[in-house]
Amino acid sequence: MSLLAPPRSRSPRPRMTSAAPAPLPTDDTAPVLKAVADITGIDAAAWDRCAGDANPFVSHAFLAALERSGSTAAETGWLPQHLVLESPGGRVLGCVPAYLKSHSYGEYVFDHGWAHAFERAGGDYYPKLQVSVPFTPVTGPRLLIAPGEDRAEVGRILAAGLRALCERHGASSIHVTFPEQDQWDLLGQEGWLRRTGHQYHWFNDGYGSFDDFLTALSSRKRKTIRKERHKARQSGADITVLTGDTLREEHWDAFFRFYMDTGSRKWGTPYLTRSFFSYLGETLADRVALVMARDGGRWVAGALNLIGRDALYGRNWGCEGYYKFLHFEACYYQAIDFAIAHGLARVEAGAQGEHKLQRGYRPARTYSAHWIRHPGLRAAVADYLDRETDAVDYEIEALTTHASPFRKG
Repeated sequence: MSLLAPPRSRSPRPRMTSAAPAPLPTDDTAPVLKAVADITGIDAAAWDRCAGDANPFVSHAFLAALERSGSTAAETGWLPQHLVLESPGGRVLGCVPAYLKSHSYGEYVFDHGWAHAFERAGGDYYPKLQVSVPFTPVTGPRLLIAPGEDRAEVGRILAAGLRALCERHGASSIHVTFPEQDQWDLLGQEGWLRRTGHQYHWFNDGYGSFDDFLTALSSRKRKTIRKERHKARQSGADITVLTGDTLREEHWDAFFRFYMDTGSRKWGTPYLTRSFFSYLGETLADRVALVMARDGGRWVAGALNLIGRDALYGRNWGCEGYYKFLHFEACYYQAIDFAIAHGLARVEAGAQGEHKLQRGYRPARTYSAHWIRHPGLRAAVADYLDRETDAVDYEIEALTTHASPFRKG
């Protein structure tokens, strides 16, 4: 029998619908777990009390903007199934942003190979349960726990609740992507498979200005960055950073054009709808730093960032026309300028991109945790992750040691 062979008796693949399931079973004196298919059915203040204010992506407003705009819905393959833990008196103790998925797109932690292997062996990999912020490769809390609660105990209850929800839907697996390390460790202690990756982040080592940052680089890299910034300024596009009350619908109209253009040129499928950006500006304007470039009277490029308590998070970029080095200026150097000016500890510029390394960004480890129901698939993935982890460790070490743009010593 194949290692990945599915059980002999399998129920039909569940149909994804927007109906909310009943509460998961508990006794009358225990906290109550329930899955909610619409985040607006959860009190925003209670959710945000669990989420905290450090990371805007797990805020009720951001996740609600995704749902209200139709960006996350059963029709797009992202059916909300947020897990909520309540005390017997109805106080929210913890919650989890979770989605029933019918595909593996928009996640940035790739499991296509696992899905294909299981399907070839006759199994159904979809639906699966995804614990994440959709379309957002940003590290942050995934098991959201109210202040004052026993974090380890509530975390274990939420993890058990996710497994129960997975069983209820007949899902193949659960994938917690981009959690913080302490939650990654907790899930590992609960028997979940653990995976690592890396991104490129810029770290603020107490710089007082962009020039202070440049002095930390090797002479050659310093000259290259100064040349790129000079060329970008000569390109004919004037750059401004918009946030709070300075944001207008005209800016979102222009930025959505750039966003759609980027998707079409990269043969991708844009995930976010136009209304998402309006909701973002309506509810989180003070957490937005929108870098926009204008040539004459027309907006020609933009880079969207969100502001956290101690980090700036780069998200989307787009440009109409060719402006030399404008991408580097708008996405990376303007972000560094903003972080220094606002005393932020780091810039997280999103997934991929070794070219960021040469511009002062450094390798930073990322995490994911996986619960797989089928023992054969679980064993195969565990073996793969053992080997992959060694490769990731080696790559991070090599990049840090041999490709750093910083001065020796």
